[in-house]
Amino acid sequence: MSSAEEQGIPQTGEEDPLVLVDDPILKDAVAEIASGSAGADLPEEKALIAALDAAELKASAAIDAEDFTGAMAALASLRTPIDEFFDHVTVNDPDAAKRERRLNLLMRFRDAVNQVAEFSKIEG
Repeated sequence: MSSAEEQGIPQTGEEDPLVLVDDPILKDAVAEIASGSAGADLPEEKALIAALDAAELKASAAIDAEDFTGAMAALASLRTPIDEFFDHVTVNDPDAAKRERRLNLLMRFRDAVNQVAEFSKIEG
């Protein structure tokens, strides 16, 4: 196996693998997989993914500005999509791929919330 230097590819650590993809259909498919929305077949899954995309950006910006009230407000916007998700989506689906995708989506939700506060440390 040859190293990146031997191949003449400079490594900056900021490479975007999609830059070299010319086929727009393939580029969209790879981006969908990378975003975690690949295979989302129910509207409630898609809605939660879209809501997480928006809330994570807002919460992250608020955290950077040390605006924790704003960060919590951004996460509060997930209430309806997460309720709808649990009302209409079977997380432990018999299909292993669906189950894994849905569990990963819930881990993404947990990680977004844990950016603001580690709620497991709160007593009571």
